[in-house]
Amino acid sequence: MDVTLTFDNGPEPAVTPRVLEILARHEVAATFFVLGAKLAAPGGRRHAEDARAAGHWIGNHTMTHAMPLGRIADPARVEAEILEAQVLIGGLAHADRLFRPFGGGGEIGTHLLGRTAIEVLCREKMTCVLWNAVPRDWEDPRGWVETALAQCAARPWTLLVLHDLPGGAMDRLESFLREARSRGARFRQDFPPDCVPIVRGEPAAPLEPYGCAA
Repeated sequence: MDVTLTFDNGPEPAVTPRVLEILARHEVAATFFVLGAKLAAPGGRRHAEDARAAGHWIGNHTMTHAMPLGRIADPARVEAEILEAQVLIGGLAHADRLFRPFGGGGEIGTHLLGRTAIEVLCREKMTCVLWNAVPRDWEDPRGWVETALAQCAARPWTLLVLHDLPGGAMDRLESFLREARSRGARFRQDFPPDCVPIVRGEPAAPLEPYGCAA
């Protein structure tokens, strides 16, 4: 089974460095979808720079992570959530200008993007990266490992969402990596095509499931 690891909602000074150490020890390359507000916080950018220097990809996970974009009525606010974060990411950005919307608990649906977000992503030639497995590590910091292992076993290629956040879940990251490998997991950094509905501004799949098409 193939597994792509992604980390949302960081960087966190108390957690992200430890996550980077564990990934380096296990030789796993991941993608960190960061919040603009956390990049702007003291010390935040340094941890994103460390991730980038270690070979991890940096993506945009909105400026504030306050509300799914498809539920924001003000188009200017939607645009700001995407572009203000992208400005802060700056030169750390992956060449494909990766963006992951806020799912509000990991659900996929029309709340993810909406017309304005789709228009911005296409105009700015960004790449939208979704997911197919969310073990809810923020909610179950001890039990998420078994959930994640079951999710990885359920499909040939899993794009897993974890969170480099306080709460203790990342204390079990090493256990997950070790056990996944023992069960035959092959870690890779690219994304399953069916989790990437927009590639460099071009729709790669129907966009209606994620909001009104542009």
